[in-house]
Amino acid sequence: MKKRLLAAALVIALALTTLLACSSKEKDSQTASTQKENKETSATEDTTKEEVLPESTKVILNEVAHSIFYAPMYVAIEEGYFEDEGIELELVTGFGADKTMTAVISGSADIGFMGSEASIYTYNEGANDYVVNFAQLTQRAGNFLVAREEMPDFTWDALMGTNVLGGRKGGMPEMVFEFILKQHGIDPANDVNIDQSIDFGSTAAAFAENQGDFTVEFEPGATTLEKEGKGYVVASLGTDSGYVPYTAFSAKKSYMEDHPEIIQGFTNALQKGMDYVQSHTPEEIAAIIAPQFKETDQETITTIVTRYYDQDTWKENLIFEEESFNLLQDILEEAGELSERAPYKDLVTTEFAEKAAK
Repeated sequence: MKKRLLAAALVIALALTTLLACSSKEKDSQTASTQKENKETSATEDTTKEEVLPESTKVILNEVAHSIFYAPMYVAIEEGYFEDEGIELELVTGFGADKTMTAVISGSADIGFMGSEASIYTYNEGANDYVVNFAQLTQRAGNFLVAREEMPDFTWDALMGTNVLGGRKGGMPEMVFEFILKQHGIDPANDVNIDQSIDFGSTAAAFAENQGDFTVEFEPGATTLEKEGKGYVVASLGTDSGYVPYTAFSAKKSYMEDHPEIIQGFTNALQKGMDYVQSHTPEEIAAIIAPQFKETDQETITTIVTRYYDQDTWKENLIFEEESFNLLQDILEEAGELSERAPYKDLVTTEFAEKAAK
């Protein structure tokens, strides 16, 4: 009897063990299945998120010139900061502030990048839908005085009685140059012969062909003349003029009112470019922007970036301060180019730059 009871107990125990094992396997199977489903669901959600990203908005930017001087903007382009903000940027070079302003006013460009003096001229001419500056990129002049020989002890009075290849009348390069001359007691109209007949971008070639005793050059013109042994940089207009609101981004008032989200995204991308140049070496900056200057070798790009870097060319933020705007108008008045001062509150907004800097 005892043997029968023991046998029955063993059978029951074995059955329970088998039942529990099956239950555990089923539970493990259900858990694995649930985890798999969760992973698949998560993957589907991630795919869905990627699919619902907003489409890029095309923005046409007309720049006054294509120069290493504007390195933070090219960093933003090459690093994809505009794409991150949902902007498909088309970059067009205007070759002069007057041409860039015309493109913005006519609507063939959405945003212009040029000297802010152009916005003052347009405003004073009575434009209803005038151009408003929303981001200042450079805080020093970007051109250099090039001589035919090395002048380690250069002083500005060396220009007395000489021929200088200058810039367009009423443009920032020329006005800053004349501003410096006046600070050193030199009358631009009588003490120096400034040739303003040569197109922007052609002065370096003209100087290489023996026109003028000095030339005022942007980069890469100045460094190219040095490398070819046809000129030597003897002074930086950016250093000698002090802090000047040299270039800024602007758009028509109506465009900014209709597309504030585009202006903000554009400014955010630019600020990331500004942050990059503030936290990286000239060599690193040069490597990033190199695709923008395929005809210039890496060593030359690095040399130019270093020049601009050392003279504190780029601001930490994009905020266009009222003090800077007033200084700009002082320079315009001294150059005889300003009939009436324009109000800062109309021609400058800091709203977008302040948000981007946070």
